[in-house]
Amino acid sequence: MKDILQLLEEPRTTVAVAGATDNPSKYGSVIYRDLKLKGFTVYPVNPNRSTVDGDPSFKGLEDIPEPPTIVNIVVPPEVTSQILQQCLDLGLTNVWLQPGAESPAVLAFLQKNDFNYLANACIMVASRLKA
Repeated sequence: MKDILQLLEEPRTTVAVAGATDNPSKYGSVIYRDLKLKGFTVYPVNPNRSTVDGDPSFKGLEDIPEPPTIVNIVVPPEVTSQILQQCLDLGLTNVWLQPGAESPAVLAFLQKNDFNYLANACIMVASRLKA
């Protein structure tokens, strides 16, 4: 299994941004647009939005047309737990938790279920270093 940072270097890497939004003051907006501008195929996931940045938004991970390489989570820990259960059910094991999305219970769930994950690091910074 490749390290999450190595996956960012792969040309066909796709990223689902759970918590993507159009609210410019939220990281779900900033991260979605940043990854899109860097050329990644990015899927916005937000059950409360039909579009993000003019792109169709998906209600859940199961609605994305192809399994994403990485699920980037930009929501509070309570919601993170729900998204991680979806990931587990769908076999999506490459997970990136943005700062603030983690909690002791979330980290324990990731470890118990053998996720390939990175927590408390910003994907925008890491992808900038790799670009």
